[in-house]
Amino acid sequence: MQDDIIFTLTDTAGGLEVADWSVTSGELGIHSGAPFEIVKRTLHGGRQEGSTLVTIRSGRLAVTVIPTRGMGILRASLDGIDFGWASPVDEVVHPAFIRLGERNGLGWLEGFNELMVRCGYEWSGHPTVDGDKVYTLHGRAGNTPASKVEVRIEREAPHRITLSGLIKEKAFKNVEFETWTELTVVPGDTGFSLDDRLVNRADYAHTYEVIYHTNVGRPVLEEGARVIGPFTHVAPFNDAAKPDLATWDRYRGPTRDFDEMLYACELKAGADGRTEVALVNASGTLGFSVAYHVGEMPAFTLWKNTDTDRQGYVTGLEPGSNYPYPLPVERAAGRLKTLEPGAEARFRLHFDLLTDKSAVDACAARIDKLKKGVEVAVHGEPVLRSRTKA
Repeated sequence: MQDDIIFTLTDTAGGLEVADWSVTSGELGIHSGAPFEIVKRTLHGGRQEGSTLVTIRSGRLAVTVIPTRGMGILRASLDGIDFGWASPVDEVVHPAFIRLGERNGLGWLEGFNELMVRCGYEWSGHPTVDGDKVYTLHGRAGNTPASKVEVRIEREAPHRITLSGLIKEKAFKNVEFETWTELTVVPGDTGFSLDDRLVNRADYAHTYEVIYHTNVGRPVLEEGARVIGPFTHVAPFNDAAKPDLATWDRYRGPTRDFDEMLYACELKAGADGRTEVALVNASGTLGFSVAYHVGEMPAFTLWKNTDTDRQGYVTGLEPGSNYPYPLPVERAAGRLKTLEPGAEARFRLHFDLLTDKSAVDACAARIDKLKKGVEVAVHGEPVLRSRTKA
């Protein structure tokens, strides 16, 4: 077995930051399988000054990651079809320009435009004040630049490409978390995977929360689009979500003054512990799916933000260790997870981009297999707010 090819792009311990860089499969002498290219670039101007992007292009697939924004995924594309959404935030805002405590704890929204952003890890939900502590929207992970970024390429077929990043969430007398994120692309595939490890480096136990806030807009999201999955329980997140409960799994077109509706859900896992949920367009010819391990992320939040196109027409498929209720609510429900000193938690997900009817049908068949024998319980009240997942 040959050693992997490794490129270090960022390393705070060594004072290293590679501003602009690229490599191709041809330059590495790899001529089997789908050709690939990996490019890092640094953005300039406005509030995106200093933001960095790493794009992996392989065959039909391209994925762009933002190391300066917690290794979030800006966008992905397959066959020239973009998957993500059109946020009013039209720059990749560097965290240095964001004040999370502004707008009554909603400052996080000033940079929100990713296909996938990690919410966590000390907390991940809606803003609140709990005693003498202030918790801003969705935590700090998505606005923390990576301390180390590496690209690893396997010399042997299928020449798997892994982009890894180290996210540190540390505060004296509070928390000492490190998260190693890994995004993996197999050249020629139509999707990509995440394998993250959250480690408690402190000498004391600490609770954590994490939500993988995955956001999809046009062209998949449209009037008549639907979400499919082996749902076992669905409940309105709050009273605001009750009016559309009868159509919780279907989508409106852009609707002025819609604002947002959220649904707290539970999904069935297969024998391997994984489940899968997908957004599918009205004709069943485009889709986007997320597969993940229910034991690692037992909560699933469906966020429907079918406002006008300009305001942000988008839906969120959000697996997590918890729901995005404020931290005191999650604590009371028993959903906070605890990491002992030196312990770690793992979060594994796979994202599949579906660009034709056959791909959508194959995904639906996988989900139908998981749904066998399942009858979804749709609750009229926010009963999952206080329910502890078994």
